[in-house]
Amino acid sequence: MSDPTVQALITDPYAGYAALRAAGPVHRVTGPDGLPVWLVTGYADVRRLLADPRLALDKAHAAPGNYQGLRLPPALDANLLNLDPPHHTRIRRLVSQAFTPARIAALRGPVERVAEQLLDAMAPLGRADLLTAYAAPLPITVICDLLGVPADDRHDFRAWTDTLITPDPACPQDAKAAVGAMLAFFTDLIGRKRREPADDLLSDLIAVREEGDRLSEDELTSLAFLILFAGYENTVHLIANAVLALLTHPEQLAALRADPSLVSGAVEEFARFDGPAPLAIRRFPRADVTIGGVTVPAGETVLLAIASANRDPARFADPDRLDLRREAGGHLALGHGIHYCLGAPLARLETELALTALLRRFPALALDAPADDLRHRPALRARGLLALPVRY
Repeated sequence: MSDPTVQALITDPYAGYAALRAAGPVHRVTGPDGLPVWLVTGYADVRRLLADPRLALDKAHAAPGNYQGLRLPPALDANLLNLDPPHHTRIRRLVSQAFTPARIAALRGPVERVAEQLLDAMAPLGRADLLTAYAAPLPITVICDLLGVPADDRHDFRAWTDTLITPDPACPQDAKAAVGAMLAFFTDLIGRKRREPADDLLSDLIAVREEGDRLSEDELTSLAFLILFAGYENTVHLIANAVLALLTHPEQLAALRADPSLVSGAVEEFARFDGPAPLAIRRFPRADVTIGGVTVPAGETVLLAIASANRDPARFADPDRLDLRREAGGHLALGHGIHYCLGAPLARLETELALTALLRRFPALALDAPADDLRHRPALRARGLLALPVRY
């Protein structure tokens, strides 16, 4: 039987987290997969624990019978979301040599061109599902260009990632097939890049080295998987959630149209208000740890509720109100500490440019269905719409 607390967090997360915060700082619940987890809900605790070395990401610290996240083969599992120092430090240092601010800044023009091309295709139709017509293809095109994925090889990444984020319990073989397909794809792509390097991130990751160190084959494959998976998945829903927030808050939409220079700060507020990742990657205490007066045993799973922290009135005044002029700095949507999102500058850039182009091209943009009829994916660990019908 599903835990009613967790069901409430899936159907109405912000009301559910408000109730949990009022009841206490940490809660033992049963996740949708039937495994127990500890949920931490307050901003101060979540921020502190995101950077607390007592909480490990390495699954070797997980006690049996606890939720450990996606089940992936070693060639996809050796990524930054499963590593602690010193291994995390080493890989992040190597990746940072290739994933540079200059490389991200150079993507501004390509992102703008892709956005305009997608809007050109939408314009004659007058109405569309913005998720499939714009919010999804924009970041997948950018990520594929960044990694150096040839246009003819751009498989249905959305189907793969959706299968992993919201697996169908009746078809467990689908998730296994998606993992196998992604592993085969990246293994082949890395082989081709090694034989014929190009001006792309994946070629640079293959070549990067420091003091004789370089990424192993599994580390390379895992990083390519993580960059695609996280870079695509989170940006799609950050863009779509931001558009929905604007279309359901007409006074904020009018303010942004009147002053487009608000967009950079607005992206921070969108991430705080309704970000794509309600929970940080699971963590495991290396030893018993006390959180808010509650002792969490070593090896049990701790989930830090970013969505709750970002709506905590102890940190953000009137937190359930969307305010594009809010000083939203300090939100935790992109993490905190050594595991702060490596792709945060790219996600910000894409969302800012996507919104700017969309609002400029379509001054009559509006929802094409009642807001109450829109549905989110039934997932505790992801916050994304199934569709976003609009007219323009």
